[in-house]
Amino acid sequence: MKEPLIYDLGSPGRVGVGMPDPDVPLTEIPAALVREDLDLPEVDELTAVRHFQRLSQLNHNIEKDFYPLGSCTMKYNPKLNEDMARLPGFAHIHPLQDTDTVQGALEVMFDVQEWLAELGGFAGVSLQPAAGAHGEFAGILMMRKYHLNKGDTKRTKMLIPDSAHGTNPASTSMSGLTVIEIPSDERGNVDLAVLREQCDDTVVGLMITNPNTLGLFEEHMLEVIEAVHACGGLVYGDGANFNALMGIVRPGDMGFDVMHYNLHKTFSTPHGGGGPGSGPVGVSERLTPFLPGPIVGIVEDADDDDELPVYGFMMPEKSIGRMKAFHGQFGMHVRALSYMLAYGGEGLRKVSEMAVLNANYLRVRLHDAYHIPFDRINMHEFVAEGRFSDAPNVHALDIAKRLMDYGFHPPTNYFPLIVHEALMIEPTETESKETLDAFTDAMIQIGQEARDAPELLQSAPHVTPIGRLDEVMAAKQLVLCCRPIPEWAEE
Repeated sequence: MKEPLIYDLGSPGRVGVGMPDPDVPLTEIPAALVREDLDLPEVDELTAVRHFQRLSQLNHNIEKDFYPLGSCTMKYNPKLNEDMARLPGFAHIHPLQDTDTVQGALEVMFDVQEWLAELGGFAGVSLQPAAGAHGEFAGILMMRKYHLNKGDTKRTKMLIPDSAHGTNPASTSMSGLTVIEIPSDERGNVDLAVLREQCDDTVVGLMITNPNTLGLFEEHMLEVIEAVHACGGLVYGDGANFNALMGIVRPGDMGFDVMHYNLHKTFSTPHGGGGPGSGPVGVSERLTPFLPGPIVGIVEDADDDDELPVYGFMMPEKSIGRMKAFHGQFGMHVRALSYMLAYGGEGLRKVSEMAVLNANYLRVRLHDAYHIPFDRINMHEFVAEGRFSDAPNVHALDIAKRLMDYGFHPPTNYFPLIVHEALMIEPTETESKETLDAFTDAMIQIGQEARDAPELLQSAPHVTPIGRLDEVMAAKQLVLCCRPIPEWAEE
């Protein structure tokens, strides 16, 4: 029996909230903004609370169970971070306040810039970009402006490996550049021979994800960077997988010219549901004049030990300009700094070591049950094939749906595209061995079910509030309200 929806529980005259009398003068609302009716249920407060509580329990989340979403680093967000972001001095300030009234907030932003620069090995950092792809776009704009500033107008190509994140070519196209795809070799590295063939004086640079989307560290990373630099190009690092490197290797030291950080991945600020994200960019010395701004700097040094420096906003000399209104996702900066201060330098290194250890543990445990196309030591994630030669009608999507019946969120499906029926699995450092064992036990059991009872997988999930949807139809015919599920969605 289906639970009644909130629309079924409404009754005219029920009131869910008592509004206080207004303490400001009333004014007429423009007629054009007033609807004749509003089709919402009239319910009491308890019914409304129960409705939203029920909805929250239907969603899978990291606090409910394991969320091994490859490439997304869905780690647990410590409650300490939330407490810090909700401190009145952070939560109640306004971005238009005078800088002398928000020195604490500016110090937070300055410290985040310094931490990220140190961890990445970069000369400067801007917190402007609001998300990872936004950081990519900022990086490309800086690379392009660097060449144009030198009068070099013929550089129009961006080299992108086929193992890169999917947003890389999209960000490149948005900036008006041409994408040149570089294939991977048999070990999952960039094909050096093809890369060198493409390196000429029309190349803006290379966008590379390292570790790549196969979860593999590029074995020839220094040679790749050298080849791009030799033709005058710049090297962009997609830092979405920085959770494997933090405190172990600094991309700037390897020769990267620019990299974005995902605060909502590596540094445990909230992730998912469309935001909020945060994608700061770090750059080498030659790109610091082009950073998006404003950035936070010290405008007046402390005179002695008893005084604090004065912070202010400044715009880099040749800045590409603002990427976002005001100063980036400030709440995410507070959360990220809380995370970094709680762990410290050695603790952040341990985070990456445990993330890599957990991912390799999963790969080894699943080695005999699933084909691992690039079967070598991986970093924070790995990719398995969700298909079996003796169960040809079972696909990665069926495995993913069946995992829901075991209480686990599915891993990333069908990405990267260079692996057939890809299952991209990332455990992060926050999961216990018991959780990892339960997940691998379920995956092994599902592999056996694929052979013995494939219909179990093909009709899954069976225990979720809604069964398997027609995903193509659902994408075309969005239902963005809490009305009953249309009949076509349940067929």
